[in-house]
Amino acid sequence: MPERFLVYFLLFLFGFIFIVPFVWMLSTSLKGEIGLFDIPPKWIPDPVQWTNYREAVTSFPFLKFTANTVFLSVVVMFGTIASSSLVAYAFAKLRWPGKHVWFVVMLSTIMLPAHVTMIPMFLIFKELRWIDTFLPLTVPAFFGSAFNIFLLRQFFLGIPKELSEAAKIDGCSHFGIFRIIFLPLSKPALATVAILTFMGTWNDFLHPLIYLNNPDKFTLALGLRSFMMQYNTRWNVMMAASVLVMLPTVILFFMFQRYFVEGIVLTGIKG
Repeated sequence: MPERFLVYFLLFLFGFIFIVPFVWMLSTSLKGEIGLFDIPPKWIPDPVQWTNYREAVTSFPFLKFTANTVFLSVVVMFGTIASSSLVAYAFAKLRWPGKHVWFVVMLSTIMLPAHVTMIPMFLIFKELRWIDTFLPLTVPAFFGSAFNIFLLRQFFLGIPKELSEAAKIDGCSHFGIFRIIFLPLSKPALATVAILTFMGTWNDFLHPLIYLNNPDKFTLALGLRSFMMQYNTRWNVMMAASVLVMLPTVILFFMFQRYFVEGIVLTGIKG
C-alpha cells in the first residue's frame, strides 16, 4: 500500500510539473495586453480575449502553413510505416545470410547523432537539386527508420510462427503473409509508429529550416518562428498561435493513446 501511494504521488507530481507550462500558455493566450506579467500571476483571464486567436490566424498564412505541414506529416507517416514494416518483417521472420550482422549495423545508426550526417545529406540533396522542395523531407521516409524497424521487429517476433507456416502450406507468398496476417495483427504497433512519426514531422523545425527557402513552402514550425520574430512583444498573440500549432498533435495523441500505450507495451519498449 505505501508503495502504491508513492507511485501515485510521483505520477501526480510529475504530471503537474509537465502540465503547468501548457496551462500557463493557454491562460496567456486568452489575456489582453494588460496583466500578462502581474505578480502574483492570474491564471484565469478576466476578461477572456478570444480575438487573440483570430489575430494569430490572420497575421500570417496559417492555413497555407498548415496545409504544407499536414502534407509532409501524412506522406512521411505512410512512407515510414510502409518501409519500416517491410524491413522489420524481413529481420523478424525471413532467413537470409548476415541477417543478425546487418541488424546490429542498423541498430548502431540509432546511436549516430543526426548532426553528423546533416552536412553530407545536404550536399547530396544539393547535387540532386532538391533544395527548396519537399523531396528532402519526404523521400528519406521511404527508406525506413532504424528505431521504428526495431520496434516493429519486436512486435513481429511475438506473432506465432504457426500462422505463417499454415499460410505457406496454403501457397501464400512472403508478401501475402505479411499483408494478410502480420499487418492486421500489428495495428497497435503500427499506430505507435504512425503517432510518433506524425508528431515528429509536425513539430520538426530543423529540417524544414535547412531545406526550405520559399515562404510559400514553410511549415507551421517555421511560420511560427517568423511570427514570433514579428510579434516578439505581444506574448498573448504568440501564445495563441502556439496553442493552435500544438492542438492537432494533442488531439491526435488523446484519440489514439490506447493504441499507442498498447503498442509500446507489446513491443517491450520501456523507459
